Amino acid sequence: MEDISITTEYIKADAFLKFTGLCATGGQAKWMIEEAQVTVNGVVCTQRGKKLYRGDIVAVTGGPVYRIV
Repeated sequence: MEDISITTEYIKADAFLKFTGLCATGGQAKWMIEEAQVTVNGVVCTQRGKKLYRGDIVAVTGGPVYRIV
């Protein structure tokens, strides 16, 4: 598990995917979320604009797991 530090109160799911380098564009992030490839705290994330806060665990199917700090 890799810790990702944010300086704001929250980060939206699509922006998080771009921030971590898991995708290069918002379109790719949207596709990953629509294809149920992203989970937040063990629950499939289906909202691009889902707000992620410190302490949330984000995982990508077949990829890394991140903890927001």
